[in-house]
Amino acid sequence: MDTPTIKSFKLRGTRITAAQEAARARLWGTYGIDVSPRSLSLEAVFPGLNQLIVEIGFGMGEATVEIAKSFPETGFLAIDVHQPGIGKLLSAIEENGISNIRVMDEDAHVILQNMIADSSVDGVHLFFPDPWPKTRHHKRRIVNENFIELVASKLKKGGTIHMATDWVPYAKSMKERMDRSPLFAGGIVPRPTWRPLTRFEGQGIRKDHEVTDLVYTKI
Repeated sequence: MDTPTIKSFKLRGTRITAAQEAARARLWGTYGIDVSPRSLSLEAVFPGLNQLIVEIGFGMGEATVEIAKSFPETGFLAIDVHQPGIGKLLSAIEENGISNIRVMDEDAHVILQNMIADSSVDGVHLFFPDPWPKTRHHKRRIVNENFIELVASKLKKGGTIHMATDWVPYAKSMKERMDRSPLFAGGIVPRPTWRPLTRFEGQGIRKDHEVTDLVYTKI
């Protein structure tokens, strides 16, 4: 599967604080993983842990930290390209003494294709990806047929992809595409109690945005 040329994200203005930049410089060697052409040894990264979850697009990392604290026996590989969020998450990992999160700075497609072995992942979290609401930008939405096939190839049988969005048209698009795939079964679910309500999600709710959670299992 070739690396896509259409990116599903847009690099926002950096506006990284001095503290976030310092955290990135100081903590990357401990909690960050550099991109490499070699496959990642998940056993080496998360020794002794029972499961691996790949989180794509963690924003400022609040939910990532809370979920990791709730599931200490699960390893979380958190992927994003937003530099302030990376710095913030690294700081939070240190402040909370968390040992089961590692961070990567690259397009998730590149990491999944080149560094994650097939059938090695227990779950994928995709919370509040950019909905690209304008019709001409829909091709940039991350949930498309190629992405679905890529995720399926990396998940173990019975592994799940959990998606959430506060943009109803995108939720419908996600569901339609996932329902068409012979690789998955699932649908819309209530928000699980373990998924924290982030500031971003709270802002959307205050604007009367309807939040949709979708969970699909690889069959």
